[in-house]
Amino acid sequence: ERETLKKRRLAALFASTLLIAAVALTGCGGNDTQQQASTENTDKINIVFSHNQPVGSPEDIGAEAMKAKLVELLGEDRVNVELYPNSQKGSLREQAEATQLGDINITMQPVSTITPFVDDIKVIDFPYILPADREQIFEVLDGELGNEALARLEQGGFKGLGFWFEGYKLFTTKDKEIHSPADFQGMKIRVMESPLLVAQYENWGATATAIPYNELYSSLDQGTVDGQENPIQSIVLNNLQEVQGEIIQSYHGTMTYILMTNLEWFNGLPEDVQNAIVEAEKYGREESRKAYAEKESEYIETVKNAEGVHYYELTPEEIEVFQESVQPVYESQTAGSEWQADYVKRLQDAFAAL
Repeated sequence: ERETLKKRRLAALFASTLLIAAVALTGCGGNDTQQQASTENTDKINIVFSHNQPVGSPEDIGAEAMKAKLVELLGEDRVNVELYPNSQKGSLREQAEATQLGDINITMQPVSTITPFVDDIKVIDFPYILPADREQIFEVLDGELGNEALARLEQGGFKGLGFWFEGYKLFTTKDKEIHSPADFQGMKIRVMESPLLVAQYENWGATATAIPYNELYSSLDQGTVDGQENPIQSIVLNNLQEVQGEIIQSYHGTMTYILMTNLEWFNGLPEDVQNAIVEAEKYGREESRKAYAEKESEYIETVKNAEGVHYYELTPEEIEVFQESVQPVYESQTAGSEWQADYVKRLQDAFAAL
């Protein structure tokens, strides 16, 4: 009986060993590779996406459209997008820094905000480099030249996907009309944190001061600065017409946003997710532009009808004087960078050809 029990135990042990070996062999085969790929493809990816504009703004409409398209392309079981509008993730600079560090995956920021991180991108912000025709801007910046500029963002650890458009920047002052560069002499002007914008206003004789976006209204109201530049949307949504009586359409520049991701994060994503993000960004970009085009005339009417506000556009002759006045800025800001000087010329040539 003891001998029989021993044989049974040996048989059971042998059977168990065979089962383990079979499982191990299966794990080394192609089925495991397929199983692993399937698991990778179904792992849910959480995306943190931030921007600065209020809920319902054209940028937010575009961001929501991008989010919806991404979920549509990949499925709710594959991706979750946390959208944080209205600077919920910090100031403009803080959001750019967090994206660089990887704490934010996707962000939409003005070129001027990104310039301290990647100096080359400032070429899009040069005064009077972009024409007063948004369709021409889109044609060039959505093409090879735009992609070339976006690729420079990799120097700062960003993946640039596209240019989003918040309209032309206007000059605003408390009570001084602006018709020529000389009118800025002695004024204090608020700008974003960009050496290029500082140089632009100093070239016109003003003192340029970088002030956070969320402190803009109070700085103008308290007289810390005399004026500022922003597109009509930002003026109205922040009620700047309450503290700025002169609003001047100058076409000197645009508030161009860039939709960008953390580079390392993007490169580490599965290829189908990368492709979905690229496709969703294009869709969101177009929806944002449509929304802005629909809202712009409404914003202009708001400031025109505001009590005590004088809204006007510079004449072609006045604009020509401004254009000539900024040549020293072009020369000083591209000095030392062969790529910047060459790119500015190619960008000007591309618009001239249109």
